[in-house]
Order: sequence, then C-alpha cells, then structure tokens
Amino acid sequence: MTTAPLIGPHGAVDRTFPNRGAEWAGTAQVLRLCLRRDRVVLPLWTAVLGVLMPITYACSLATVYPSALEREKFAAATAASPAQIAMYGPILNSSSGAVTIWKAGALYTVIAVAVILTVIRHTRVEEESGRAELIDSTSTGRYAGLTAAMLVAGGASVLTGSAFATVLCLYGLPASGSIAFGAALTASGLVFTGVAGVAAQMTTSARTARGIALGALGAFFAIRAVGDAGSGTVSWLSPQGWSLQIRPFADERWWVLVLHAAAAGATMAAAYALLNRRDFGSGLVAERPGDRAAKPLLAGPIGLAWRMHRGPLMAWTVGLTLYGLLFGSAAHGLSGQLGDSRTVEDFIARIGGAASLEDTFVAFALAMLGIAASAYAISAALRLYYEENAHRCEPVVAGMVSRSRWVLSHLLFAALGPATAMIAAGIAAGLTYGVSVGDVGGKVAAAVGGALVQLPAIWLSAAVVVALFGLVPRFTPVAWGIFVAFVLLFTVGSLTAVPTWVLDLEPFGHLPRIPGGHMNSSIVWESLLVIAIAGVGLAGFGRRDLR
Repeated sequence: MTTAPLIGPHGAVDRTFPNRGAEWAGTAQVLRLCLRRDRVVLPLWTAVLGVLMPITYACSLATVYPSALEREKFAAATAASPAQIAMYGPILNSSSGAVTIWKAGALYTVIAVAVILTVIRHTRVEEESGRAELIDSTSTGRYAGLTAAMLVAGGASVLTGSAFATVLCLYGLPASGSIAFGAALTASGLVFTGVAGVAAQMTTSARTARGIALGALGAFFAIRAVGDAGSGTVSWLSPQGWSLQIRPFADERWWVLVLHAAAAGATMAAAYALLNRRDFGSGLVAERPGDRAAKPLLAGPIGLAWRMHRGPLMAWTVGLTLYGLLFGSAAHGLSGQLGDSRTVEDFIARIGGAASLEDTFVAFALAMLGIAASAYAISAALRLYYEENAHRCEPVVAGMVSRSRWVLSHLLFAALGPATAMIAAGIAAGLTYGVSVGDVGGKVAAAVGGALVQLPAIWLSAAVVVALFGLVPRFTPVAWGIFVAFVLLFTVGSLTAVPTWVLDLEPFGHLPRIPGGHMNSSIVWESLLVIAIAGVGLAGFGRRDLR
C-alpha cells in the first residue's frame, strides 16, 4: 500500500497519521491516459447510445405509428407477446413516450456490455500486459487505476443517459418520462461499472474477468426476461428489471433509483476492498500450481488448448444450462398469464393457439441464448491474441507444431465449446418444457434443434476474431465492438431507420426460428461464410510475422 509515512521529531517514522490521500495519488493523470486511449471508442458508443438511438426511435415512431389508434393496436399486440416482452420488457401504455422507448429497454443491457469492456480494459488488461506496473512504479496510488477506469465508465454512462433524455425532450416528449429513462439508462451503467470492478479483482486473466462480468450480466438478463414474461415479480431480482420498473412515461417510480444507487455503491466499495486484499498482478482466485511433470495429454496443441479452455467451457455450459432451465419452465402457461381480454384471445388465435405462442417464446429465448454464446465464442477465439501478446505462441510454433495447427487447436474449442453449451441448454429447456406439457421427447428435440440453428451465427463471431488476428492483429479486440453492433442491430434495428443492407449484416436475424418456424438456406450460407472468413484469417496469420 503506497501510504506516505510522516517523519517524527526524532527522525523515526510516525505511522499514527498516514497520508490516506496517497492511495488516490495520480488519479487525474491516469484518467487522462484512459481518455486518450479511448478517444475513439468511448465517444463512439456514447454517441450511438445517447444520440443516434433516441433520434431513430423518435423518427420511427412518427413514421410507423403516426396516430393514437395505431399505437393502441401496437401496444395491445405487444402486450400479448411474451417473447417480445421477454426480449425488451413490458410495454406500459400506448402513449407516444412509452411506445418510443419500449424497445430501448434493450439498451440497459447494451450499456452494461459497454461499461464492462471499458472497466476491464483499463484495469485487468493493463495489469496483464505489464503497463500498469510501469505506471504504478511512479508516484501513483494503489487506487488510481481502478478509480480512473470507473470514472471513465461511470462518466460515459451519465453522459449517455443525459444525452438520451435531452434528445427525447427535443422531440417533444414529456420531460419527466424522458429524464426518467435517461436516469434508468445511467443507473444501469453505474451498477455494472461496479460489477466489472469486482470481476477485475477476481482473476489474473482479463478474458476470465470479462467472462465473470458478462456471465453475471447474462444471468441478470435471464432473470429479468423470465420474470417479465410471467408475473413480473422475479424481475425485481435483476438490475435491468429495476430500470424497467422505473416506468418512464407511466407514473414514474423515482424511488427505484435508490436500488441502483445501493447496488452501485456496494459493488464499487467491494471492488476497492477486494483490491486491498490481493497482490499486484494476482487475483483473489489463486492460480493452482501445475504438476511437476506434464501429462501425456499436453504432448500436442489440442491437449494444451484443452487445458486452457476447459474452465470457461464448464462455466459457460453450466450458465447457459441454467438459463435453459429457467425459460423452459416458464414457457408453459404463458397464454394464461396474459389475461382473458378479447384482444389477447384474438392474437393467440391468429398465431395458431397457445402451443404456437409458447414455441415462439422458446425460439426467441434460444436466439438470445445464442447471442450470449457468441460472447463465449469471441472470448475463446481471442485466446490466440492473448497467447501471442504474452509471447507463449512463439515457443509452440518454433517446434514441430505448425502455425495452422496451433490456430486450429484453439478454434476447435471456440466452435465446439459454444456448441456444447447450446446443446446442453437446449436439452435443459426441452426437458422442463416437455415435462410441463407431457411431451418430453418432442419438446427436447425441438429445443435442441432451435439451439443448433444458432451455431452458424455464433461461429461467425469467432471467425471474425480469426480474420482480425490474421490480418490486423493489433485490432483483434475490435471483435467486441462488432459483437455489440450485432446485439444492437438484433434488438433494436428493426424499429430504427437503419438501412436494410445494414440490418442484413447481423447474422442472427436470418436464422430460422425453431421451434415453431421452418428451416431455410441461411444456415448453409452462413456456414460457408464462416469457413471463408476463418480461412482468410488463417492464411493471413501464416504470412505475417509474430508480434
């Protein structure tokens, strides 16, 4: 701990009154460094979420739902669709403000992803690369790096929420509802800033820290989705659910922000406390010492890759399986939870009855699970980038292992890992859904099929990582930005003024919705695209020098 002891009158060190402020010494300088390093990415995602998105929402409202009658029809149809409610949250009424910001509920998750990546980038990545050690060797306090990272992420959250509220007000929407939504968006960002700060203290690996934070985000999203698709009670266990419970443009509940404040304060305080309990460069979860002699399994590149990927594989499989259990158990009986109004009955009859409604909900839930698995695929493929940066690639490829074998050994787990997790989640969802309706075999087969059709889009994310790694290795982490763009286009692109050709770049929207839908050729085309993109990256890596 970098406290500055005082010298007593007789030359002895007096520790009675330590200089507590020394822990934060240099925070302003580190903050400027963080802002300089994020001078492109930070303004970009802040402008997209805080300015571009509210403009597109407001413009789309005037174009798609110009009259009160059309908004009422839209609100009634939306309220009768559990799949839509699970994805975006409930629509509160048919007012202009409520309809405008309904799909913007997905931004509570998107801003969480953005702040998680920002905090991990400026904390654990800096320690792992050794840059933080150089900075801390100067007159910089122990808390400076963590404080600067959370100030960057938290400040961007405040700026994003303020900009969003301002744009809504400029388009003539009520000020109270606009400010409430901006505050909810900011609060979501602040809560997950604290969550990321805690995750950064848990492990020595930035990749694992991201996995912990994104895994927590996925769990909270699942809880919120299942809760909103049902009675809504379970949603109170999720910070994203709290943001929706603020109810912008529908008798705002300002007191819910107290929950965000308490959670943000507790997680940030926990991050500082955990930082004090670990050594520099280490994590609270200690790395186990290796065996004195290597096992036969480590004789080849696949065995070595298995040793690196087995932990995340098990964690993601367990997490996605629990998610499958949640939405599988919530699928049956959705039609009864929607009420018995004539509008609801007509809507259910038009889509083919209650069974079709439940299948649609499962299909949408599996699509969201596929997006989560894409984050796993990206994380696994990025192992190539981190191994090269840590200079562990060179000793491997300097021997009998070719470059292509080394890359393919990691790609094997970037492909089979998400596939394993998706199949396990599909089986779990099918079992719980099938037991509730008395058709275990049929529902398990349908849910597993719905999980498998997501794989080409999941693998495409990993292929993009390989292409960046092979052609422009310095920009390989940009794959996370592409992932966020995919999430934005999938969740809110259909309600915005984004050109059709841009929407077509998102891979999940082309896939068939199974169960309940029909197979199409997009699976074949996306699979071929995965092979082509990954092949280009593999060829590029074979022709360039190691970094």
